[in-house]
Amino acid sequence: MRSDLDHVRRRGLRLHSKQGDCHLQGASAYATAEEIGPSDLVIIALKATSNEALVELIPPLLKEDTILLTLQNGLGNEEFLAEHFGAERVIGGLCFVCLNRTEPGVIRHLGAGTISIGEFTGLPLPRTHEIASEFKRSGVVCNVKPDLARERWKKLVWNIPFNGLAIAAGGIDVAEILADPDLEFLARQLMREVISSARQLGHELPASLVEDQVKATHPMGPYKPSSLIDFLEGREVEIEAIWGEPYRRAANAGAEVGRLEYLYHEIRRALRTRQ
Repeated sequence: MRSDLDHVRRRGLRLHSKQGDCHLQGASAYATAEEIGPSDLVIIALKATSNEALVELIPPLLKEDTILLTLQNGLGNEEFLAEHFGAERVIGGLCFVCLNRTEPGVIRHLGAGTISIGEFTGLPLPRTHEIASEFKRSGVVCNVKPDLARERWKKLVWNIPFNGLAIAAGGIDVAEILADPDLEFLARQLMREVISSARQLGHELPASLVEDQVKATHPMGPYKPSSLIDFLEGREVEIEAIWGEPYRRAANAGAEVGRLEYLYHEIRRALRTRQ
């Protein structure tokens, strides 16, 4: 752990959730990867903006058959791990959950809570199902997917418009986006662009995803996406992983991405001019 280390060692981790609160006292928290040592499975939950740190963090955790599971947002994270540590180690995962870290050692869970995982290099392997079983045994719903790239684009159908418009529209939550007819229109159009881009790249996504995502977002209420919180608190935003890399891949494939291009540059401008 980084900033929360001393707090968690003294007071543990607290989770506040509609499904029930819990307190994990005596968490095994470490300051360095060397303290942990070689591991069977490394779960990567750093923001994509910290990927360069993985070059030093991961080697002490590796042995011959160590698996690297990235739960990061956006595109390019599996490729980064494959380049530095070997593609055969890499599994990708997607988290579908509404939660925020509200203070040191405290996480507020607002809704949902599932994980989907898939192999970076191809179809699921026995190890993929074994990892999913470990999550399930721990009470986390986990699904194995045959096409990881398709699942990445499917999640971007939500992440690109809602994380992006929350920042570009001046720092608003998802309920405010849906309450504004013009912003909801833009969100829907961005979703259609992402679906079209995915199809152009060979990942078939249904048009019905637009309506499905809007319906799924309404119950979230005044939820602030993680990118918005990073923006408001002056931290780095995962702009390249969530907007830049999808935009470039789609444009290079010949997809029409005018709205995504505009949103990408609007977020860049907002990051430059924030106080």
